[in-house]
Amino acid sequence: MKDYYDMVVVGAGPGGSMTAKYAAEQGLGVLLIEKRQEIGDPIRCAEGVAKVTLKKHIEPDPKWICADVTGSRIFSPDMTMVEMNEEMSGGEVGYVLERKVFDRALADASAIAGADVMVKTRATGLIIENDTVCGVKVMHLGEEKNIRCKIVIGADGMESKVGRWAGINTACKPSDIETCAQFLITNADIDQNFCYFYLGKEVAPGGYVWAFPKGNGTANLGIGILGSRSGKKKAIDYLNEFKEKHFPESRIIEMVYGGVPVSGPIERTIANGLMLVGDAARQSDPITGGGIINAMDAGKIAAEVAVEAINKGDCSMATLQEYENRWRATIGEDISYTLKVKDTFVNFSDDDLNSLAHSVEGIAIHKMTVKDLLNALFKANKRLLWNLRGLIKEAKKKNSK
Repeated sequence: MKDYYDMVVVGAGPGGSMTAKYAAEQGLGVLLIEKRQEIGDPIRCAEGVAKVTLKKHIEPDPKWICADVTGSRIFSPDMTMVEMNEEMSGGEVGYVLERKVFDRALADASAIAGADVMVKTRATGLIIENDTVCGVKVMHLGEEKNIRCKIVIGADGMESKVGRWAGINTACKPSDIETCAQFLITNADIDQNFCYFYLGKEVAPGGYVWAFPKGNGTANLGIGILGSRSGKKKAIDYLNEFKEKHFPESRIIEMVYGGVPVSGPIERTIANGLMLVGDAARQSDPITGGGIINAMDAGKIAAEVAVEAINKGDCSMATLQEYENRWRATIGEDISYTLKVKDTFVNFSDDDLNSLAHSVEGIAIHKMTVKDLLNALFKANKRLLWNLRGLIKEAKKKNSK
């Protein structure tokens, strides 16, 4: 670990590793640091990604693919099932990953590209001079060290300390956080070709339960509920009840807890000499909480902007505004749309959700576009049309592009 780099990336998740990889490939001197001793552990997500978007960044490797699913099965509160194919199922359905291996593969790719990768290295503060971030203070194996650089990338998660140190408000309200818990279960009675989603206030208030296959009779069984709607009952309590009812013969072999931002993006993701990517910038999907691909996409944009800024000799906010503009015009557009959908659907009653499921029961959804699906839903649910007709218009626009 040297005293000076062009770029220091804090956090070796998908967003951080991709930023480091793309920047190093363009000739920047890059340091990627991770506070944990093992990259990719513990796991904090359902591990699902869409195949097409993943392939933009990395060639799939059987070593980190647990399941290749063909679609999703969504259950309303009365257990009416709606089956959708992979293309209709959203950004978390396609491959189910082994994140412990996948995240390490991404970090390995950044190292191969030329980045220095250091684990057990915790950022403790920023070096700020003349209102400009120009380095990171770190603690590595008990030793404090100052690493100077031209640009810092904060990829350090939901309540980013790096962003906060730079004067960016990264705080989350309870209504903006999904409280999550997940079991890795074995002896799971689940079709390995589908990802499963369960809705309803009794099951997961303001969220959903998921079951994602991981091969050999195992599955990720998890839950996300809005912090503002959980009351005194914890996410883990809801999940235990669900497991006993729907997967009574399964056995828990791993367990993780965490929080996922579902607020939409924060107001600002840049400062002089600094950019935020991934959960640190709230770039996760407000409906599903999934953020792997968005973080990787944002990392690529951040790296490209960083290369231009450093070559120009100007890493000010004015120059880094290009990153803000580009990701908000792409990733941000999708997030804005799904945030509106989330804000509407969390207010649906269980009867509303049942009614929507009954509307499309028996319809060949796999042959429909998103626009066709929405029109079919709302044609059969006139009462819900008023609140959601704006979403239909947006869906039509998206499908016409």
